[in-house]
Amino acid sequence: MVKEIYIAGEWRLGRGDKIQSVFPADQSVNAEISTASLDDVNEAVEKADLAWRQSSWRNSMPHERARILYKVADIIEARVDELSRLQTRDNGKPLAETRALTLSAAATARYVAAACETLNDELTTQRAPDFMTMSVHEPVGVVAAITPWNSPIASEVQKLAPALAGGNAVILKPAEVTSLIALELAKIFEEAGLPKGLLSVLVGRGSVIGDAIVKHPLVRKISFTGGTSTGRHLAHIAADKLITTSLELGGKSPTIVMQDADIELAAKGVAYGIFSSAGQACIAGSRLFVHHSIYDQFLNRLVEITKGLRVGHPETAGMHLGSLINPKHLASVDAYVQLAKKEGGQVLVGGEALTEGDLAKGSFYLPTIITGLNNSAQTCQEEIFGPVLVVMKYDDEADLIAQANDSCFGLAAGIWTENYRKAWQLARALEVGTVWINTYKKFSISAPFGGFKESGIGREKGRLGILAYMQQKSIYMGLSEQPNPWCD
Repeated sequence: MVKEIYIAGEWRLGRGDKIQSVFPADQSVNAEISTASLDDVNEAVEKADLAWRQSSWRNSMPHERARILYKVADIIEARVDELSRLQTRDNGKPLAETRALTLSAAATARYVAAACETLNDELTTQRAPDFMTMSVHEPVGVVAAITPWNSPIASEVQKLAPALAGGNAVILKPAEVTSLIALELAKIFEEAGLPKGLLSVLVGRGSVIGDAIVKHPLVRKISFTGGTSTGRHLAHIAADKLITTSLELGGKSPTIVMQDADIELAAKGVAYGIFSSAGQACIAGSRLFVHHSIYDQFLNRLVEITKGLRVGHPETAGMHLGSLINPKHLASVDAYVQLAKKEGGQVLVGGEALTEGDLAKGSFYLPTIITGLNNSAQTCQEEIFGPVLVVMKYDDEADLIAQANDSCFGLAAGIWTENYRKAWQLARALEVGTVWINTYKKFSISAPFGGFKESGIGREKGRLGILAYMQQKSIYMGLSEQPNPWCD
């Protein structure tokens, strides 16, 4: 049976071609899904604009919008096991990881609901006897939300919750290969009582359906998480339309282990920072700089930890790494490892796909550590998006900062040291949007997130994240009873 998609609050078959949702671990078919056509896009956007303008949603009290989001959070938590399994089937991540992502999505909805209730407009009164001013925030209208395949439920709620809290309508375009969880989220928002027409989930190719959504004249904001090349393309569209964007893009994040670092703490943190999610994370710590005085000791321990990581079926308990998303991406990751060898790199551990037994049916790649390259190597400059770590030695701190910043990306960084004064100074010197000190890949919905340089534009999350989906208006109120003297 072909799965329906969600068009302006109605479940029905899309008028585009059918696609298959495939389980990355063994290539078995999860479901056959209908996709949107260009006519479906036009209908969804027009009805979203109509629902936004004619319903009471945009003028509703904050606590009324918050009530919907609180219900969404409760439903997600109540269905955490089911939703975790569905996301694992969607993208091949281990169940423990998808469970954490599902719970984080619930926490995001709950946090945004609370933030929505506490947001106030401002009085901006000057010392003027004849007028006063105030500043208000109003919804932008129809928002295009485009999400990636690596952490769909977390990414989607991170966009849907603040956009809807801001009084907007949303057209959600999930990654084509991981559409199941987005369709399930539509059911959850529907169950929570979201008014009809304010949400559509349109499945289809990004280059066709995604393009049609963002180019539609009634779409007034683009929120995108994904690759830098696509982000640049969307930025051009936004520039032509003069609309706002939030772009969370790629990364090649540096991790720095200083001479006074706790070796065990840092080694396990570095391994988690690059190898969790099988390296399929924009913030993965894929470039490692280790001080020369502890280089050998640290590298030996890191290799030992890496060799002990368990790669296997994502539905089997205790796995550290599941499958990569598909065979094409597996080939891309392996091609970078072969390139590293040609550039003079030495593979200390990993460096190959698992091609025997049941795992041969999926797209499994061993966690890989490469040495012998310098930061200018192509392998060190381009995002691999897989479990591949390049390790480099450093001596001089000024040179370290220069190398860490020598990247077109600027999403995140990690620092391992017991000297917090030095950590603070180094964190301020790095050209990235997020810095972790003696930890990595820890997130709080209260902390704004985004990148520098080609890692993106704008910020998501945080108490003011709702305002990113709103536009500000100043209102002047005349207090004087005297006519304006200009015409006297």
